[in-house]
Amino acid sequence: MRNGLSRRMFALVAVLAAVVAPAAAQTDYPTRRIHVIVPYPAGGIVDIVTRIATEKLSAVWGQPIIVEAKPGANSNLGTDLAARAEPDGYTWTFMGPAVMANPRIYSNLRWSEKSFTGVGVMAWAPAAMVVHPSLPANTVKEFVELARKSPGVFNYGNAGIGSSVHLNTAIFMHEAKINLTSVPYKGQPPAILDLLANRIHVKFASIGLVAQHVQNGTLKALAVVGNQRSPLLPNVPTMAEAGYPAANVVPWYGFAVPKGVPQPIVEKIAATIAQILTDPAVRKQLEQQALEPVKPVTAREIADLIVKDTERYATVIREAGIKLSE
Repeated sequence: MRNGLSRRMFALVAVLAAVVAPAAAQTDYPTRRIHVIVPYPAGGIVDIVTRIATEKLSAVWGQPIIVEAKPGANSNLGTDLAARAEPDGYTWTFMGPAVMANPRIYSNLRWSEKSFTGVGVMAWAPAAMVVHPSLPANTVKEFVELARKSPGVFNYGNAGIGSSVHLNTAIFMHEAKINLTSVPYKGQPPAILDLLANRIHVKFASIGLVAQHVQNGTLKALAVVGNQRSPLLPNVPTMAEAGYPAANVVPWYGFAVPKGVPQPIVEKIAATIAQILTDPAVRKQLEQQALEPVKPVTAREIADLIVKDTERYATVIREAGIKLSE
């Protein structure tokens, strides 16, 4: 009787050990290097946000976090690599509007937003509508009048189909009933350089990348995209103040992992990112880039946000008539 009971107890302990051990291993995460794939060129606002987050996370966890830029195909190349990575929590990707927008634009992608699980939201990223100082327009209204008089003559820097700045431009053209010619670039920095050289006429750009140029007069800001004026550009009106409240696509920037990563790991990453967002130094770094740090959110709230914004971007794409040929 005792031997039978002992055998049953031993079997029960073995089963419990098999269940508890993986859970314990997951909560011990991370135990080795993390690889973050950024599907945009180095030096842009995406790269800056990623490094602010990963430097702090690496210090908290005591593990190295390697950031690798994998630009190409309007961010689809790096995103595809991340989607096909092992779902163990050690490969992340940057998450922004393109992850939710591009599956509505490209028909040949092997991934969609459902291929990922969101694990962190860092900041809202307002933009500014900027032009070269030589352009004879000091307000959005004046720019629209110029563009209507010369349809298709004025061009804009397109930092990637499906990017937030592309969506901003497309919805603005739709609302203003104007036609601008798209000039494609691999990210924002090279487009900004061409705008500074007066090779393109207008660009919607992350405020952190152009504020200094506006302040020193080498670029002119006509409006900011956001719910309020930017502290870095206090005299520049919002798009709503300029008469185009619908042209207000303000993205959030964060991180995602491939679908299938165990939920305890997802929740630990989300909780740690929420934790670092309470650090005044991290928030100050984001604010110095004209970003608006988010209120810390849970893994469940991130999932809900992805669903909501996927629907929002689908509406923008449909209403603005965004197509792959742009």
